[in-house]
Amino acid sequence: MANKRVRINRAPVLTLWAAVVAEHQGHDRNAALTLGRALAGLNAQSKGRRLGIFKEGTDRPKGERKPVRPGQSVSVTILGREVPVVRTAGGLRAAVGGTPIDPQSVQRYLDQKFVEDLKDVRSAMEALAKAFTPEDLARRAYSLYEAFRPSVPAGEKGWGAKGELDLGRIRALAE
Repeated sequence: MANKRVRINRAPVLTLWAAVVAEHQGHDRNAALTLGRALAGLNAQSKGRRLGIFKEGTDRPKGERKPVRPGQSVSVTILGREVPVVRTAGGLRAAVGGTPIDPQSVQRYLDQKFVEDLKDVRSAMEALAKAFTPEDLARRAYSLYEAFRPSVPAGEKGWGAKGELDLGRIRALAE
């Protein structure tokens, strides 16, 4: 199992890693799933803009934005990035445009992308997260991701491309 390789694109890998990191930092599983999904979405938007896939300024003009009332939303830092969150009856949830992300939809996404490999990948990532204190992991989480993420071609050719995720590499980083 340590030498297992999974062919997958980077977005679900980042989603799962960020969720594992968020759990290690004390968030419950549902909050962590939403944080992971939001972080991966934010990173995809940034990369898409850099590559010219998404155009700059496609957001609504500032005058059309809904005002955020004090206490309505806050943010959580995951992998060095601020992720907007809201408090719901079910607990803290990452939000897109003020709307909370459904943790069950994130779980279905991960199930669909990793298929039968999800348990093994999560286990390797959890072992890596546990190798660090929450504080050290907060500082190093993104660089760890860069060290194990699937390798894909640079630029537009790599957009959405699958690469190999080496579980042995993830476990080696924990040692």
